[in-house]
Amino acid sequence: MALVNARDMLNKAKAGKYAVGQFNINNLEWTKAILLTAEECKSPVILGVSEGAGKYMCGYTTIVGMVKGMINELGITVPVALHLDHGSYEGAKKCIEAGFSSVMFDGSHYPIDENIAKTKELVELTNKLGLSLEAEVGAIGGEEDGVIGSGEVADPNECKMIADLGVTMLAAGIGNIHGKYPANWAGLSFDTLDAIQQLTGDMPLVLHGGTGIPADMIKKAISLGVSKINVNTECQLAFADATRKYIEAGKDLEGKGFDPRKLLAPGFEAIKATVKEKMELFGSVGKA
Repeated sequence: MALVNARDMLNKAKAGKYAVGQFNINNLEWTKAILLTAEECKSPVILGVSEGAGKYMCGYTTIVGMVKGMINELGITVPVALHLDHGSYEGAKKCIEAGFSSVMFDGSHYPIDENIAKTKELVELTNKLGLSLEAEVGAIGGEEDGVIGSGEVADPNECKMIADLGVTMLAAGIGNIHGKYPANWAGLSFDTLDAIQQLTGDMPLVLHGGTGIPADMIKKAISLGVSKINVNTECQLAFADATRKYIEAGKDLEGKGFDPRKLLAPGFEAIKATVKEKMELFGSVGKA
């Protein structure tokens, strides 16, 4: 199956009161684990790629080739979108040229007028090519590839201004944070989320920083219009924990336990288990 944009899967999620997971990929194991789990769960899925991960994996054309090859070789039949996460204006254009089916332009750090101008240009380009576009208002807290946000709460009126440009989905800061949540985290601002949905209507809303948000908050966010939830740190932590246990148990010293295919296998399975758990929580199982 060919890559698809995220428009149809997210519109269905919004109407059906569930969310599609965006799971960031960092290498071959990550990509394979997420695709296989999506197929097993019969869930649509979005593969997220940060600009830093794009450089690590030898560029966007390399990633497109890997993902398309895996979809073909693994016989993946569920809808798969390949999406640039927190992209710069230049990064978004590079991913479009490379063959991504969806891009995010994060203009949240610009003054709203500049965010609007750049987003408008990308709306025209992605519409012409049949791609989906995510925009952001109000910086997400924590760190993403060196970009640090404090967990701002977006202005609902600014959200409407960006939504009205014709983007596919909108990420709005509602107190969410990338990475691990601190003990004194105040939680999500559901009043803000509700106000944003009232003004943006059927626009699918995006929740970044999905790792560590309690399940009841996730479900409430979905009920208030969140249709896409991003997960990265949780898969990284699960992978690291499983790999650490393998090495601490001395498995890498037994026979050919040092073979990377064996060394990385526990982490691979841990990613699969994490992705399945999230798909069940988000309600996307069986929705492909």
